[in-house]
Amino acid sequence: MTDVVIRPLVAGEESLFDSMPDPLPQLRQIPYADGVAGGGYRPEHTWVALRAGRVVGRAAWLQPPGAVGVSWLERFDLDAEPEVGAALLHAAHEALGGPGRYYAALPAHWRRRPEVLAVVEAPMRAARLAGLVERGERLRFSWTGTPLPASSGRYTFRPAADPAEINALVARITEPDVLTGVETAQALGGVDLATDPLAWFTGPVDAWRVASEAGEPVGLVGTAGDACYPLIPYLGLLDDAVRGELLAEAARVLAAGGAREVLADVEAHRVAVVAELERTGFRQVRSRLLFEPAATPAA
Repeated sequence: MTDVVIRPLVAGEESLFDSMPDPLPQLRQIPYADGVAGGGYRPEHTWVALRAGRVVGRAAWLQPPGAVGVSWLERFDLDAEPEVGAALLHAAHEALGGPGRYYAALPAHWRRRPEVLAVVEAPMRAARLAGLVERGERLRFSWTGTPLPASSGRYTFRPAADPAEINALVARITEPDVLTGVETAQALGGVDLATDPLAWFTGPVDAWRVASEAGEPVGLVGTAGDACYPLIPYLGLLDDAVRGELLAEAARVLAAGGAREVLADVEAHRVAVVAELERTGFRQVRSRLLFEPAATPAA
């Protein structure tokens, strides 16, 4: 901690944040300067730790314009001892009104990659020292045009009839398999994507497909070709057996609309869903680890 200066940025210091080399350049992230230009990142919500004038720690909280929720820690990089990172977070938390959520973006299969662990161990340890604890992990998958499994002929797929049909099926599905952009929907619109997806994805009804067997609905999937990236915002089942074919149907719908890549997010503990995504031709591209304040901050 010797000679470490911890402070927020001031307007015009965007280059100072970017002077620290990106420790995980393989991740797809919004550049800091673009985030400032768009209004999501702000100098007063961005903190740095400097040692001999060099940035050895940086933390940026994100709150997009119009968000109904509070800001969350989106970028946190550390090239110093975990104690320096913890001091940085403590100082920022005190100024920002207390600790909040931290979404740690990590490369795919990060636990099995020693070179990634060497980078992320210090900031994750710092987060724990600052009173944050791990609460869950979401995986992002991408389909980029690989051949899709052939249909078995067991199921039929059709566009949803109307919003009422979508809402009725959503009400019957206890735990959707795929929810892509759930954090954004909650932060920006206060929407629970699992229970009210139409409040967030307001595209045409025919972007939703209903899977049926012998005339009875067994699954529902939404497709969004006009979001930031073509994606599957919602996929829920009434019969697990249809999972793979419904995923393939969603990818076909989006590809027919011109998509070259389709994104899908799933909770890491949903092992069967992860396996089906991989069988369908999706590959894991990112992990997002959620940290939240502990009831009693770590000492």
